[in-house]
Amino acid sequence: MDGRPAMRVGRRNEPRPDVVIRRKHAGRSPVPVEDALLAGEVVPAGWHFSDRYDKTKVYARSGIRSYWLVNPQRERVTLTEYTLDGAAREYQELAHTEGVFVTERPWKVSVDLPALTARRNDLLAGEED
Repeated sequence: MDGRPAMRVGRRNEPRPDVVIRRKHAGRSPVPVEDALLAGEVVPAGWHFSDRYDKTKVYARSGIRSYWLVNPQRERVTLTEYTLDGAAREYQELAHTEGVFVTERPWKVSVDLPALTARRNDLLAGEED
């Protein structure tokens, strides 16, 4: 167990996305999938396309409306935002950026990806605060 909350999407399927948000479920695991506002994944080294594809299909079929994929494995950290096409139960890409990411789904937030890229590069270079 890695400390992240599980999200129950089926009897034998409890993925552990990096982000699942609903205040009333803080500290609970597994989190009921119908109460998830956002699922997110940070791409780890060695992650394969099939990992992303399989997980996104599970999240979409489960009805999670917003899904973010953060990729720090590229030259610049990128973030891709997906939204659920409810009828098809598939995600549609809304945004893909390595700049400042701004959204209002599921709440208003901005993420400074160039600052994250700079911080990651500093850490990899051995520079500490």
